Amino acid sequence: MEQIIFISGIAMMVAGSLWWGFRCLPREKWQIMAVLPRHKTKNGWQGRNLTYYGLLSANAYTFAVILFLVLATAARIPLPGVCLFVTGVLALCLPASRIIARIVEKKKNTLTVGGAVFAGILVSPVLVFLINRMPGSVMPVPLEPLVLLSAVSIAYAFGEGLGRMACLSFGCCYGKPLDQCPPFMQKLFSRFYLVFTGPLKKIAYASGYDGQKVVPVQIITATLYTVAGLAGIALFLNGYFRFAFLVTLAVTQIWRFVSEFLRADFRGGLTISAYQIMALATLGCAGAMALLLPADTSLPLPRLHEAVSVLWTPWMVFFVQGIWAAAFLHTGKSVVTGSSILFHVEKTRI
Repeated sequence: MEQIIFISGIAMMVAGSLWWGFRCLPREKWQIMAVLPRHKTKNGWQGRNLTYYGLLSANAYTFAVILFLVLATAARIPLPGVCLFVTGVLALCLPASRIIARIVEKKKNTLTVGGAVFAGILVSPVLVFLINRMPGSVMPVPLEPLVLLSAVSIAYAFGEGLGRMACLSFGCCYGKPLDQCPPFMQKLFSRFYLVFTGPLKKIAYASGYDGQKVVPVQIITATLYTVAGLAGIALFLNGYFRFAFLVTLAVTQIWRFVSEFLRADFRGGLTISAYQIMALATLGCAGAMALLLPADTSLPLPRLHEAVSVLWTPWMVFFVQGIWAAAFLHTGKSVVTGSSILFHVEKTRI
């Protein structure tokens, strides 16, 4: 019963979020969340824009981390090792998302989730190996690699799926205009499309598609990834760790490869983009890990109620809040938009 309640609760929350995001986030008002005054000028203040992209990205990162912690501790993986693993992966993947995008797209101020995932898949087994080599006082029980990677892949599916809400807000990762698509695609998406409004959206200043009907790549991605994540949770909680790992990564990486053909934003100058190559490489690495990593068949089935008792502590709450703050600081400060601020006194209220 606890599995049904847990999975159903997540499904309803995700469905509500995606429905709201599809309706509201492409609008102009859902891009800039707040403005902080920075420097005084002759005509007012120069501001630093804080974006809904950063807020929604931080929410997605944090939800993924919480889900990973719940699944890992439900599978009785030692909490110190889990926290070390999360910290190590995020410490690598957050900067990797900028570095890889800079190499591929030749742009300084951009991010890539696909590149970060590729880096994370490569480094995860190494992190598990290093953590398991720590003294027994820190790690009394070694991490189970396949169980841990299975939880990671499920959390990633939800993290990137919900992270597409941020793309709707910023107007990035956008699909091709319907009038540039083949007739069958125009018919397929005749009632299911996105229209972004506002000159600050990336789709407007990068491609000039402001106000045009485009293929809803972000919504399709979010739906596929979260459904794959829900299937992964069901497999994980019933002890099918290898299948949970393969299903979530297969769905996400195959769709990443296919979806690149539907996108209109710049993905590098090649017919097959570097991100598509990374997706196939990630899928190949995942297949090799699933075959080569041993699975302890004597492990008991995960129990969700045990995770709650382990995680509901003050220091774990602060740990999760710290991850949210780090993610927001990393993604929330806009470097491609600016603002001018004027302050005045409301004389009628003096």
